Amino acid sequence: MVHTFDVIIVGAGGAGLRAALEIPQGFSCAVLSKVYPSRSHTGTAQGGVCAALANEEEDSWEWHMFDTVKGSDYLGDQDSIEIMCRDAIRAIIELEHMGLPFSRTPDGKIAQRMFGGHTRPENPADPNSKRVAVRRACYSADRTGHVMLHTLFENCIKQGVNFYNEFFVTDLIINKGVCCGVVAMEIGTGEIHTFHAKAVMFATGGYGRAFRITSNALIGTGDGCNIAYENGIPMEDMEFFQFHPTGLWKLGILISEAARGEGGILRNNAGERFMERYAPTVKDLAPRDMVSRAIYTEIKEGRGIKGSDGTYYVNLDLTHLGAQTIKDKIPEITGFARTYLGVEPLTEPIPVQPTAHYAMGGIPTDNDARVFLNAKGKILPGFYAAGECACVSVHGANRLGTNSLLDIIVFGRRGGKAIAQYLKEAEFTPLPKHPEGKSRKMVDDILSSKGTENAAQIRTEVQEQMMDKCSVYREAKLMKELVGDVRDLKRRYKNISIADHGKKFNTELMEAIELRHLLGTAETIAVCALNRQESRGAHARVDFPKRDDKKWLKHSFIQHEDGKPKISYKPVVITKFQPKERVY
Repeated sequence: MVHTFDVIIVGAGGAGLRAALEIPQGFSCAVLSKVYPSRSHTGTAQGGVCAALANEEEDSWEWHMFDTVKGSDYLGDQDSIEIMCRDAIRAIIELEHMGLPFSRTPDGKIAQRMFGGHTRPENPADPNSKRVAVRRACYSADRTGHVMLHTLFENCIKQGVNFYNEFFVTDLIINKGVCCGVVAMEIGTGEIHTFHAKAVMFATGGYGRAFRITSNALIGTGDGCNIAYENGIPMEDMEFFQFHPTGLWKLGILISEAARGEGGILRNNAGERFMERYAPTVKDLAPRDMVSRAIYTEIKEGRGIKGSDGTYYVNLDLTHLGAQTIKDKIPEITGFARTYLGVEPLTEPIPVQPTAHYAMGGIPTDNDARVFLNAKGKILPGFYAAGECACVSVHGANRLGTNSLLDIIVFGRRGGKAIAQYLKEAEFTPLPKHPEGKSRKMVDDILSSKGTENAAQIRTEVQEQMMDKCSVYREAKLMKELVGDVRDLKRRYKNISIADHGKKFNTELMEAIELRHLLGTAETIAVCALNRQESRGAHARVDFPKRDDKKWLKHSFIQHEDGKPKISYKPVVITKFQPKERVY
């Protein structure tokens, strides 16, 4: 079955929906999502979306830009970061006008709270003044992503956007050097559909499920990234994967930075506020990579707390905040502690550990979400990407909290506007013969296989290996083992079989296809992490503990060529801020 639209957007999270709202009347737009839109992962974002509104204290977009550049460990492209930070103010006001219910100050303005890595000069008149934490994160209690997702979805419904819910995209269609559609499996029926379009945007989210402990939903399997990679498109900066410092112990469920923004304190087994040692100025509100490494160091040096299963954690103490603050500002995350660990945050500390959280790398794009075909900047006409699956790069080696929701609304909007311009000139590129052929073969091979390998077992093994050998701290010996392990698992994957051979809602088949994407993504992460011989942001090498700007101030591009991954490089764009030591 062939469906024809001017624009196909894959992914119904914040980036995809924000892009869809920019497609003008007179052009047809369809959004494909493998889950119902309100289940997209944007809905789990808790703490806020940042903009220098200065509603609660003095602030400016330049200070926001500096923090983002510094937070990125100087790997973020500064032209892109400037666009994002300048545009943040307009983007937030626009969301407010769409109906997003922000929390409010007593005088009715959008309320703002502190978040890790966001600062201002203590004395704005003195350029050498030390920097202190600033209230920059706009929020809706601790459900900011939830209300953002629903607001955007409702506006898309109002605008008449077509939705194909529970359609699992399995391939990208490129013909005559132009992207002209996608292939998708309808989960409810098992039928394969072809979607023909003038333009395609991937807004498919991240790939945290490559790790055992993760804050990511089950859908975060890197489908869009790996489909693009298998079609010859490079991935940028895959070695940089952020571990959020405060996931619930054992489970990885996110305890938002908002908890520390409201005054929460991390403590070790002696009850000591240990972040004073690692970031004496901003303490618990240091950037996420630094706090995650600090927690691992505390545990390694014997100051962690031993859990009932033999693993270690530290405590997040909210007991001094008071019942009213917890009820008004962070009700959901404290509810998670009660529900999943049986801990009462009013009177007990919450056990936390770092959890795989956010992909800084992904499909390389320009500032208008157009996808690059190589490190030299060649564009693939008709193909766009935005959100966590894309790499602009505004996050560099480490994303600051609240910049993710900002990224999706700024670059989702810019991508939508760029598509709208493209549609004025573009024609439909003819589909190749049998565009669904590769997808049909993949599905048929899995359904008919008599192999002896179990997909769930392989998934568990790759997640364990990634967690053990490529998480907060990394070293060559273990990562060399990891590359071999992942490639062995890819070989074993060819011999998997599944028990369910039905067509309708065959979730076992879906999970087997998702595993293909997890393995492909894991390999690119491992190869790029082994290749980068320095420590920068979320990429911390035990064997190369220093940042090396002479050799490594550049973006990694990994591309699938002749069956093997090949790495090339692209310079970092530096405009206003020269790299310097990153201390807080």
